[in-house]
Amino acid sequence: MNEARRNSAALEVRGLDVYYGHSHALQGVDLSLESGVFSVVGRNGMGKTTLCKAIMGLVPVSGGSIRVRGEDITRRPPAHIARLGVGYVPQGRRLWRSLSVDEHLQLAGGMRSGAWTVERIYDTFPRLAERKDHGGSQLSGGEQQMLAIARALLTNPQLLVMDEPTEGLAPVIVAQVEEMLLRLGEDGDMSVLVIEQNIGVATAISRNVAIMVNGRINRIIDSARLAADRELQQRLLGVGLHAELTPDLDVPAPGPDAKPAPQAARPSGPIRIYISNPTPPTRWSQPAPIARIEAAARTLSTQVSRLDETARRKREPATSQSSGPPVVLVVGTLDTKGTELRFIRDIVAETGLRTRLVDVSTSGKHASCDVSAQEIALNHGRGGAAVFGADRGAAVTAMADAFANWLRRQGNVAGVISAGGSGAASLVAPGMRTLPVGVPKLIISSVASGDIGPYVGPADITMMHSVTDIQGLNSISRAVLSNGANAIAGMVKARLDQRETRQRAVNPALPAVGITMFGVTTPAVQKIATDLGEDFECLVFHATGVGGRSMEKLVESGQLAGVIDITTTEICDLLMGGVFPATEDRFGAIIRTRLPYVGSVGALDMVNFGAPDTIPERYRGRKFHVHNPQVTLMRTTVEENERMGRWIAERLNQMDGPVRFFLPEGGVSALDARGQPFWDPDADAALFRALERDVRQTGNRQLIRVPNNINDPDFAAAIVSAFRTLFGRTGARRRLAR
Repeated sequence: MNEARRNSAALEVRGLDVYYGHSHALQGVDLSLESGVFSVVGRNGMGKTTLCKAIMGLVPVSGGSIRVRGEDITRRPPAHIARLGVGYVPQGRRLWRSLSVDEHLQLAGGMRSGAWTVERIYDTFPRLAERKDHGGSQLSGGEQQMLAIARALLTNPQLLVMDEPTEGLAPVIVAQVEEMLLRLGEDGDMSVLVIEQNIGVATAISRNVAIMVNGRINRIIDSARLAADRELQQRLLGVGLHAELTPDLDVPAPGPDAKPAPQAARPSGPIRIYISNPTPPTRWSQPAPIARIEAAARTLSTQVSRLDETARRKREPATSQSSGPPVVLVVGTLDTKGTELRFIRDIVAETGLRTRLVDVSTSGKHASCDVSAQEIALNHGRGGAAVFGADRGAAVTAMADAFANWLRRQGNVAGVISAGGSGAASLVAPGMRTLPVGVPKLIISSVASGDIGPYVGPADITMMHSVTDIQGLNSISRAVLSNGANAIAGMVKARLDQRETRQRAVNPALPAVGITMFGVTTPAVQKIATDLGEDFECLVFHATGVGGRSMEKLVESGQLAGVIDITTTEICDLLMGGVFPATEDRFGAIIRTRLPYVGSVGALDMVNFGAPDTIPERYRGRKFHVHNPQVTLMRTTVEENERMGRWIAERLNQMDGPVRFFLPEGGVSALDARGQPFWDPDADAALFRALERDVRQTGNRQLIRVPNNINDPDFAAAIVSAFRTLFGRTGARRRLAR
């Protein structure tokens, strides 16, 4: 029975109804929290606090059920619910004025035994230790919130319900609360339901966010999408435009005789913002000349579609949405590089291409442009406050995130060009990396003559050395900037011409499939690519760290129809410190997109190092194979294979799309075959056992053992058969967005 309870959802709410008199406050609420942290957001009066009180038994429930770890707590007394392991941080803190901090904690500490003790609370919240003898009314708002949270933690709950935990707190305290919630989610000791109006906090602490509208869960949405999409926030939550919004609910379509309501005329195109006094006036001031006012005006971009238009638009991938003709973005810090960026903009515009000048400076100064820094900053999860701060490093990082979020929403970008130093490159490069492969991307910078890997990553970004520093126009900078501007214009025009040619073509393009390969899995990949060649465009990626990232970038961009990931060797280097490591987000694109996925354990028998003298000291004495003078391979052990199996299984369990993962019993590479240097059946068996033990197999997610080496033709045939089954022949000729 106890085991069953542990495996049940932390919280399961089904058809919950709550009335206040004749007012129907909660209307059939359905909500499920398996584990970790889950956020619920909504406007005031939508029923969020009532949901908390209903869970805690503080308001009568008219219908439905509430279960915590499988046990029905509906209509039970609040004290009983608390003893069952439900903690509560109420809105407004609800502290006792006459009790000291220490008395609050001692009072709460005896309810349930567990990891949270008074001593741990003082270690976690040092400020409370300093104020332990102060009464509840003597604490600041932030200290009171710490105490309210600490009081709930001391009950050692299985489920912690928090109602507006950051309400009224200073930004620095909000950041501390957010960090604590993230730690609670990572620890896994308890699950947390957070009711929150701060969109930045809500999306930062949980993977998905529930939207409450008029007493119902309107939808559950990916937190990254909600954080990045300001327009979506406005539509669902009324951020900033309350008077113009209606809930995004399913309503009957108007009949054929219904007349459309008259719509007020709205401005279209860019809006110019004028300041009548560009400088503060004095008693001796003269009226500002018109030319000076015009020069000081800034342009407010109106490229984001209006909310009412977006609500009517069919749902489609962000990369396929278009908000106008193709445009070239000229991006940089206009407060320091304005002259140079406008020089580039003018050259591109002279070629006949449409341009937009985008400011990503973090100084907070206004500049004449098409998209202001303030508008870009709104795309950060915490808004402009996170971008325009005193810490320049933090400001640059936040602006880079905001620009990347903004750029993801622009569907008509034909190319991007930027110019500046290392700061400007670090601002724009993350955004450029979010664009699909093929969209021209060019950075002119003084850092282009050094290590550009951190800027380019897996993307097709072109770096051009500026020769001189980009600080004013001179004979050298004019030549380099002009070359860059004409280069981006040429790339964009050529790509647009190719797109028109493809659109006129009679035969649609074949869908593309990504395949990972290493030298020791080449025969398998060649056989797979040959067998699929008539129906698919096979794109092969060398699994050297950046290869896997490049493939997953194409997955995120919607440019692959499926993945045959038979060479997952980059995980060896990630976990064991090799030179070709994956990132922690390996498989993340597959998880997020639910693309058809066929995978295997290719080359998990080896860790890659450089020349023999570069091998870490801790690995001396292991089994090695010299691939060439600059590449040395190390055989993975039973323990390492067990570890890799657990790591991969955790990711496979997060894949909701169709998954087939193959285990070649005859060896995972050309070196791991009978009679070859890395043949080790015990190590392979440990890998397979870990996967079969930890992967939760379903009809959609299956592990398949094959009694062959990974390079045997029969193994390749099994891979091809599985992929064709998952993908479906009916879609084999469909055109994909390029």
